[in-house]
Amino acid sequence: MVAIVHQTDKRSGITYAYRSVSYWDKEKKQSRAKRTLIGRVDKETGKIVPTDGRNRKKKEGNPPVKRNTKRVEEAHRSFYGATYLLDAIGEKLGLIQDLKQCFPNTYEQILSVVYYLILEDSTPLYRFEKWGLLHKHPYGKDITSQRSSELFSSITEANKLQFFRLQGKRRMDNEFCAYDTTSLSSYSETLRQVQYGRNKEHDKLAQLNLALVFGQESNLPFYYRKLAGNIPDSKTITRLLEELDILDHSRVKLVLDPGFYSEVNINNLFKNHVKFLAA
Repeated sequence: MVAIVHQTDKRSGITYAYRSVSYWDKEKKQSRAKRTLIGRVDKETGKIVPTDGRNRKKKEGNPPVKRNTKRVEEAHRSFYGATYLLDAIGEKLGLIQDLKQCFPNTYEQILSVVYYLILEDSTPLYRFEKWGLLHKHPYGKDITSQRSSELFSSITEANKLQFFRLQGKRRMDNEFCAYDTTSLSSYSETLRQVQYGRNKEHDKLAQLNLALVFGQESNLPFYYRKLAGNIPDSKTITRLLEELDILDHSRVKLVLDPGFYSEVNINNLFKNHVKFLAA
């Protein structure tokens, strides 16, 4: 495993960055690490300034060190690989650009929370602090549990629609889009939208319905909507068309499966001059 290790010389206060490569020592039968100096870490920018390590004491103005004096150092290790991968995916799909446009002041925090939820799966957000110390992430600072709650509550409906609109433009022109709903079972007794309905997981639980529009080829979503669990699929089409119109996707053609067929839907589609094909 390759990692970037930071070590701080407490005498000079200078932090150096090393490339640490782990390997197995067959003779000692234990894991060892080989470190190669990369450079010094700039205190203001946090960037690594390359250096060959020669004459460091003279160049950096370090006080002379007596021979046989041990240096006291601090080691810090950060994981970069997954972050760079997610960064590359976000750039390729336009996610980072669209988030920056919709949330100019908080997009880095949003990305950091998203990275954490992807990499740590079902781990609760209050453990972000420990994860953030070990992983490189866009925000680069701790996000407390309270701060994450404030972050979520700051995302308005207008923000979401703007993001859907930007992502939709990247999908609608290049591929057909699919629309479907699913149900999420819940034990909650306080969430208003958790209701008993037709549970697609065949659980005997109340549920929350989730409507999703995504690219047929890319399988990438660009619109979602939470719905009460007791709303059948056939009653979601009218709301979908209204919001697609708001998102500047008024010229659509629908292919409906039997779950979305109803007299009301058919009449509304004719009334709004929407082309459709019903199975």
